[in-house]
Amino acid sequence: MSALNLAAANMIIASAQSAAQERGLKPLSVAVLDAGGHLIAFQKQDGASMLRFEIATGKAYGALAVGFGSRWLDKASADRPHFVAGLTAVSGGRIVPVPGGVLVRDKAGDLVGAVGITGDTSDNDEAAAVYAIEKIGLTPQPA
Repeated sequence: MSALNLAAANMIIASAQSAAQERGLKPLSVAVLDAGGHLIAFQKQDGASMLRFEIATGKAYGALAVGFGSRWLDKASADRPHFVAGLTAVSGGRIVPVPGGVLVRDKAGDLVGAVGITGDTSDNDEAAAVYAIEKIGLTPQPA
């Protein structure tokens, strides 16, 4: 069984939401995907705006697509805009190249999925993802 199952995904979401409340962040939306890019769980806090599902899943999906956290994609979009534009096109527009998409690794270092968070600044989204992943004993890879 994967270290990233529904129970773990729900714990990540709850931890991210707690972090948002403790830190005074805007309402977050959290998507947890397995290593194949399939949605395990998603929730948005009350008051989150529309398109948050698409943004959160796009951050996580983009991280999985390139094998790095979406912070890497953000930097690549500045350094290599044609690459990121092409990647976005071949993915059918599913990739959102901004921080907030964090890969999840198990204790052995194997990739088990990704978390995408949106709602506050990209840096705060990423920090909430890192916190939530660490909180359940898994390893975040934000870049």
